[in-house]
Amino acid sequence: MTHGADASLGPASRGSGAASRHDETAALVAELGRRGWRLAVAESLTGGLLAAELIRIPGASAVVNGGIVAYATPLKHRLLGVDAELLAAEGAVHPEVARQMARGARSALAVDGRDAELGIATTGVAGPDPQDGRAPGTVYLGVSGPAGERAVELRLTGDRAQIRAETVRRAIAELRAGL
Repeated sequence: MTHGADASLGPASRGSGAASRHDETAALVAELGRRGWRLAVAESLTGGLLAAELIRIPGASAVVNGGIVAYATPLKHRLLGVDAELLAAEGAVHPEVARQMARGARSALAVDGRDAELGIATTGVAGPDPQDGRAPGTVYLGVSGPAGERAVELRLTGDRAQIRAETVRRAIAELRAGL
């Protein structure tokens, strides 16, 4: 299932910046720890920002297995198991690609034979140019976990840095909302 969301990246919609992201991220890490769950991250447009945001929380090593930055489209297939025919037909910016990236991260980042309970993935267009026929600001989050899999469509505005930062914020919020 894909959900749409529009976001203006003006100051009012960003909250109080890094402090609010830190609080949301700390709450996520704490809840995952309480449940004894592990998280795996697959990133494209965010290029490691999501994993960095998670790992900056003390104690994150108890819940974050790791992250894969699969920026080049072929790596989404090779490292995360995204269907090569899907990538050839739709490109990397697609809701099913996001779902498959999240699923693939769970197993690719297994520890001691145990898949992560949750996988989160980011794929999209940070701009300034379109990609795969998709406009800048088109982003898909993929989530894979015990309750199933979903993709969340985001329509973001702003420059590259703003789109990437808002994607990280939304990924943290999506994980928290799903717990």
